[in-house]
Amino acid sequence: MLLKENKDNTLIQLFRYTFVGGIAFIVDFSSLFIFTEFLHLYYLISAGIAFILGLITNYILSIVWVFNKRAFNSKSIEFGIFVLIGIIGLGLNILLIWVFTEQIHFHYLFSKIASTVFVYLWNFFARKYILFH
Repeated sequence: MLLKENKDNTLIQLFRYTFVGGIAFIVDFSSLFIFTEFLHLYYLISAGIAFILGLITNYILSIVWVFNKRAFNSKSIEFGIFVLIGIIGLGLNILLIWVFTEQIHFHYLFSKIASTVFVYLWNFFARKYILFH
Protein backbone atom coordinates (compact mmCIF):
# COMPACT_ATOMS: atom_id res chain seq x y z
CA MET A 1 0.00 0.00 0.00
CA LEU A 2 2.72 2.48 0.91
CA LEU A 3 4.73 1.71 -2.19
CA LYS A 4 2.16 0.86 -4.86
CA GLU A 5 -1.40 2.07 -4.19
CA ASN A 6 -3.56 4.95 -2.94
CA LYS A 7 -1.77 8.17 -3.77
CA ASP A 8 -4.64 10.26 -2.37
CA ASN A 9 -3.88 9.63 1.31
CA THR A 10 -1.76 12.45 2.78
CA LEU A 11 0.17 10.10 5.09
CA ILE A 12 1.06 7.84 2.17
CA GLN A 13 2.07 10.90 0.15
CA LEU A 14 4.20 12.14 3.07
CA PHE A 15 5.86 8.71 3.34
CA ARG A 16 6.57 8.63 -0.40
CA TYR A 17 7.66 12.27 -0.43
CA THR A 18 10.07 11.47 2.40
CA PHE A 19 11.53 8.64 0.33
CA VAL A 20 11.70 10.86 -2.77
CA GLY A 21 13.11 13.67 -0.66
CA GLY A 22 15.78 11.28 0.59
CA ILE A 23 16.87 10.53 -2.95
CA ALA A 24 16.81 14.23 -3.84
CA PHE A 25 18.76 14.98 -0.64
CA ILE A 26 21.45 12.46 -1.64
CA VAL A 27 21.74 14.18 -5.02
CA ASP A 28 21.80 17.61 -3.32
CA PHE A 29 24.16 16.71 -0.46
CA SER A 30 26.65 14.77 -2.57
CA SER A 31 26.67 17.56 -5.19
CA LEU A 32 27.31 20.14 -2.45
CA PHE A 33 30.25 18.09 -1.20
CA ILE A 34 31.70 17.47 -4.67
CA PHE A 35 31.33 21.08 -5.83
CA THR A 36 32.82 22.47 -2.61
CA GLU A 37 35.57 19.96 -1.87
CA PHE A 38 36.68 18.90 -5.35
CA LEU A 39 35.70 21.82 -7.59
CA HIS A 40 36.56 24.36 -4.86
CA LEU A 41 33.42 26.44 -5.31
CA TYR A 42 32.34 28.68 -2.44
CA TYR A 43 29.99 26.62 -0.26
CA LEU A 44 26.97 28.90 -0.78
CA ILE A 45 27.34 28.75 -4.57
CA SER A 46 27.74 24.98 -4.32
CA ALA A 47 24.62 24.85 -2.14
CA GLY A 48 22.60 26.72 -4.78
CA ILE A 49 23.67 24.50 -7.66
CA ALA A 50 23.23 21.34 -5.61
CA PHE A 51 19.78 22.44 -4.47
CA ILE A 52 18.66 22.90 -8.09
CA LEU A 53 19.86 19.39 -8.98
CA GLY A 54 17.93 18.04 -6.01
CA LEU A 55 14.86 20.06 -7.07
CA ILE A 56 14.81 18.52 -10.54
CA THR A 57 15.20 15.03 -9.07
CA ASN A 58 12.38 15.75 -6.62
CA TYR A 59 10.00 17.01 -9.34
CA ILE A 60 10.44 14.02 -11.59
CA LEU A 61 9.98 11.49 -8.80
CA SER A 62 7.06 13.44 -7.25
CA ILE A 63 4.98 13.49 -10.41
CA VAL A 64 5.75 9.86 -11.19
CA TRP A 65 5.29 8.32 -7.74
CA VAL A 66 4.01 10.66 -5.00
CA PHE A 67 1.12 12.77 -6.28
CA ASN A 68 -1.55 11.76 -8.78
CA LYS A 69 -3.80 14.84 -8.70
CA ARG A 70 -2.79 18.05 -10.36
CA ALA A 71 -4.13 21.56 -9.78
CA PHE A 72 -3.04 22.70 -13.27
CA ASN A 73 -3.49 21.08 -16.67
CA SER A 74 -0.38 22.73 -18.04
CA LYS A 75 2.84 20.90 -17.13
CA SER A 76 4.85 24.06 -17.80
CA ILE A 77 2.73 26.08 -15.33
CA GLU A 78 2.93 23.19 -12.86
CA PHE A 79 6.72 22.99 -13.19
CA GLY A 80 7.00 26.78 -12.93
CA ILE A 81 5.11 26.80 -9.63
CA PHE A 82 7.09 23.76 -8.46
CA VAL A 83 10.25 25.73 -9.21
CA LEU A 84 8.89 28.86 -7.49
CA ILE A 85 8.19 26.85 -4.34
CA GLY A 86 11.69 25.41 -4.73
CA ILE A 87 13.21 28.89 -5.12
CA ILE A 88 11.58 29.93 -1.86
CA GLY A 89 12.97 26.70 -0.40
CA LEU A 90 16.37 27.55 -1.89
CA GLY A 91 16.27 30.95 -0.21
CA LEU A 92 15.40 29.31 3.10
CA ASN A 93 18.10 26.70 2.50
CA ILE A 94 20.85 29.23 1.84
CA LEU A 95 19.72 31.52 4.67
CA LEU A 96 19.64 28.66 7.16
CA ILE A 97 22.99 27.23 6.01
CA TRP A 98 24.50 30.71 6.39
CA VAL A 99 22.98 31.21 9.86
CA PHE A 100 24.07 27.79 11.10
CA THR A 101 27.56 28.07 9.55
CA GLU A 102 28.46 31.74 10.08
CA GLN A 103 26.47 32.61 13.18
CA ILE A 104 26.32 29.32 15.12
CA HIS A 105 29.62 27.98 13.69
CA PHE A 106 28.42 24.56 12.55
CA HIS A 107 30.39 22.84 9.79
CA TYR A 108 28.67 23.62 6.48
CA LEU A 109 27.61 19.99 6.01
CA PHE A 110 25.92 19.90 9.43
CA SER A 111 24.29 23.22 8.55
CA LYS A 112 22.94 21.60 5.40
CA ILE A 113 21.40 18.75 7.39
CA ALA A 114 19.73 21.17 9.82
CA SER A 115 18.37 23.36 7.02
CA THR A 116 17.01 20.31 5.19
CA VAL A 117 14.46 19.60 7.92
CA PHE A 118 12.88 23.04 7.61
CA VAL A 119 13.00 23.17 3.82
CA TYR A 120 11.57 19.64 3.54
CA LEU A 121 8.46 20.62 5.51
CA TRP A 122 8.00 23.83 3.51
CA ASN A 123 8.36 21.99 0.19
CA PHE A 124 5.99 19.12 0.99
CA PHE A 125 3.12 21.17 2.36
CA ALA A 126 3.42 23.97 -0.22
CA ARG A 127 3.50 21.48 -3.09
CA LYS A 128 0.75 19.31 -1.63
CA TYR A 129 -1.71 22.15 -1.08
CA ILE A 130 -0.80 24.43 -4.00
CA LEU A 131 0.02 21.96 -6.79
CA PHE A 132 -1.20 18.48 -6.01
CA HIS A 133 -4.45 18.74 -4.06
